[in-house]
Amino acid sequence: MKIYHLADLHLGKQIYGLSMLEDQKYWIDQFISYCDSKRPDVILLAGDIYDRAAPSSAAVELLDHLLSELSKRKIETMIIAGNHDSGQRLNYGKTLFAKNSIHIAGSVSSPIEHIRLEDEYGPVCFWLLPYIFPDQIRLLLDDEDITNYDQAMRKLLEKQDIDTSIRNVLIAHQNVIADGKEVEFGGSETIVGGVGQIDYSVFNKFDYVALGHIHSNYHVGRNEVRYAGTPLCYHLDETRSKNKGFTRIILKEKGNNITIDNISLEPLHKMRSLCGTKQEIYDLLKDDAGRDEYIGIRINDQRITPEIASYLRNLIISRGSVLLELISTYTSRTVGSVTSENKSDRLKPIEDLFADFYTAQYGNTPPEDDEYELMSFIGELVRNSDSHDQLDPKLIEKTLQKAERIKGSKQ
Repeated sequence: MKIYHLADLHLGKQIYGLSMLEDQKYWIDQFISYCDSKRPDVILLAGDIYDRAAPSSAAVELLDHLLSELSKRKIETMIIAGNHDSGQRLNYGKTLFAKNSIHIAGSVSSPIEHIRLEDEYGPVCFWLLPYIFPDQIRLLLDDEDITNYDQAMRKLLEKQDIDTSIRNVLIAHQNVIADGKEVEFGGSETIVGGVGQIDYSVFNKFDYVALGHIHSNYHVGRNEVRYAGTPLCYHLDETRSKNKGFTRIILKEKGNNITIDNISLEPLHKMRSLCGTKQEIYDLLKDDAGRDEYIGIRINDQRITPEIASYLRNLIISRGSVLLELISTYTSRTVGSVTSENKSDRLKPIEDLFADFYTAQYGNTPPEDDEYELMSFIGELVRNSDSHDQLDPKLIEKTLQKAERIKGSKQ
């Protein structure tokens, strides 16, 4: 059985105030063409289908496009909700979708929703487990002893009738770790390190575990417990992650080695992050062949003057590229090189810091589009000011007026 594991599509996402819908549509069309040439049997979408609990109409239309094309090709598709998704919204029409090979689990249940398929080696059972949190499972199982994510997952799975004599595949969206260690969180992942940890050993009954939540492609504990990562870079930090795309799995008979590899598709706009001294950046861009890219620049040996900003912006624009970020990380202590990865290089944009704080305050629920729009607007004010020490009072007044409009629309 040939399976494609995708995760964290974040349809409708904005990065640095820029909509990614065009890039996402381009990637999806490439993916559909790839499916036409390679003919997968099953596609797994492991959560964070949308970037917001209340997605834009354009994001909904894009998911409709993807699912319609997969249904036309009669490819069995399994979808779960991530922490960015509204389970209720994803569940809408699930009975009708199921008749067209699209299986959706927007909310958790016990028994866990599962789909049984067959190939030449026998049955494969797919278990669809949306994002869970302890309070939810405590109520579902009526078990007051559940106090953390690991306990919640273990006790929920213990209740399931899993036939280990056949092949079992779990689709989940959680923070999974091995030996008490987790990856370094960064980029556009709206999660605080240390929150929601679940040890990979809880999944020992499953032949393959298709994970979503973390934006890098890697395995956890054993090769068959894997994050697919995001199909595209959604933050300059994510340019350090290789093999953006999806994971391809080939299942044979029970107990046989599973074939796993990563497939990358060419993005509409390549994303690059450049860090170094002003002269290093100038030299690097002087004869640069890059065109139609998303570029971030961090200068680490001086403050950014209006002259530097004007030169770099005009140069990037003249090549059809977009300058996502232009900041100084200068301190008097250290000057690095273009290839350095100083801790300051991993700073998030201001709007994502706002979104992280909002998400943490409101039970892992990200801000809605209009709220994130305001955060992006504030981020642009700061990024485009010549000095971060003082902002133009007129811009501050404009920001407050925008906030009042959003507040009024919600009353």
